[in-house]
Amino acid sequence: MIVKARYENNVLRPLDKLDLMEGEEVDIELKKKSLFGLLKGWKIDTQSLKDELREING
Repeated sequence: MIVKARYENNVLRPLDKLDLMEGEEVDIELKKKSLFGLLKGWKIDTQSLKDELREING
C-alpha cells in the first residue's frame, strides 16, 4: 500500500488510518516530493505556455 505521511517532531505521521495490527512490522520506502518529480514526463509547449501567461497577465 502507498501511504502519505507528514514528518513532524522527528516522527512520520500517516495522513490516513492504516490497516495494520498493533506491533506489526513494515518496510518503508521514502520518496521526497519535488517539482521535478511532479513534472517528469510532462511534455510542455513552452511557446504556448508563454502565450497563455501573457494573455492572463495582460
